[in-house]
Amino acid sequence: MARTREFDTGAVVERAVGLFWRKGYAATSIQDLVEATGVGRGSLYAAFGSKDGLYEAALTRYAERSGAANAARLGRDAPIRQVLRDLLVSLVEATTADPWRRGCLITNTATERLPDDPVAARVVGRALDGLAAQVGGALRRAREAGELAPEADVTALADLIVTAVQGLRVQGKAGADRRRLIAVVDLVLDALPICNDHSK
Repeated sequence: MARTREFDTGAVVERAVGLFWRKGYAATSIQDLVEATGVGRGSLYAAFGSKDGLYEAALTRYAERSGAANAARLGRDAPIRQVLRDLLVSLVEATTADPWRRGCLITNTATERLPDDPVAARVVGRALDGLAAQVGGALRRAREAGELAPEADVTALADLIVTAVQGLRVQGKAGADRRRLIAVVDLVLDALPICNDHSK
């Protein structure tokens, strides 16, 4: 008869998120994970298969949580420039207020693990595509409402915002201060072909 698992896998994944986010994949050992989660090495392997398996679970959890938070911000009924500015500023503030300057686990994974880790690449790609789709949806609604020029290229603009998100996270992690990053946010938003802007 199989033994009943004696720990909460969800709680283990949450602790692993924090550890991988702070230290990165390579610098996090199995012993680090044992100490952070309070779960023995054998039990971790039984539950997740490997360090890679636990990393995938942690990265997926982080991506899902980030995606839900972004969806809530992008779904607000407000001028599109304000919606996007609030999203970008919230990410700047999360990065610059963090004493560890961890940045974004998705971005960190892209720079540390890709292109050699196909599993991480799949999770990262899904997360970035999801953000582009969320931003694109908000831009499309704004275009339909007459806020954006009818000829606005929603796909290209969404890609611009996603690229800005990643760049802001990297710059923030590297030590750029809030003032510099907010200036970048406003320059990026100036690229929006706004027809009816009441957000400034």
